[in-house]
Amino acid sequence: MKFKVVAIYGSPRRGGNSEILLNNFLEGLGDAEIRKFFLNEMRFVPCQECENIRKDGKCKIEDDMQKLYPEIENADLVVIASPIFFGSVTAQIKMMIDRFQCQWLAINIFKTFIPKKKKGLFLCVEASERKDFFENAKAIIKNFFKTIGAEYSGEVLCCGVAEKGEIEKKKECIERVKELAEKIKKE
Repeated sequence: MKFKVVAIYGSPRRGGNSEILLNNFLEGLGDAEIRKFFLNEMRFVPCQECENIRKDGKCKIEDDMQKLYPEIENADLVVIASPIFFGSVTAQIKMMIDRFQCQWLAINIFKTFIPKKKKGLFLCVEASERKDFFENAKAIIKNFFKTIGAEYSGEVLCCGVAEKGEIEKKKECIERVKELAEKIKKE
């Protein structure tokens, strides 16, 4: 049985630094079964705080999120890659996370759902040298991982990356994601 990985790209820019970092990580996993989701190319709406929600943790809104939910539930590893926008994750990432409100309620309020255990990794870049920006983003990602049953199992956070492709010059960041992939393969 292959190791199942869900890779979530949170940047609105294709071929950008987050994607390059994530692709380097994924290449290091070898023959894992990888499902990639480019949130900016998916068609989905933000959480609508629906009345009469389902109590089983399933969102009733029929859009592209319905493709992502089962993949995350069945994954062994969920990897999120996002740049920092205004001191946090992108709107695309936050909108996706908010759509797990039904699952959060099923776990914490209705007690009707227990997610499958898995690992979660966070890869993040930001343009300035404001390392404190990562703390807000990490808090959001850690809360999301807890909701999906993922143990926060690693991160690569890279400062000073603004121009498209600039991450390629940050050899230490590329090396860290490759080392993280090796570590995950051995676990």
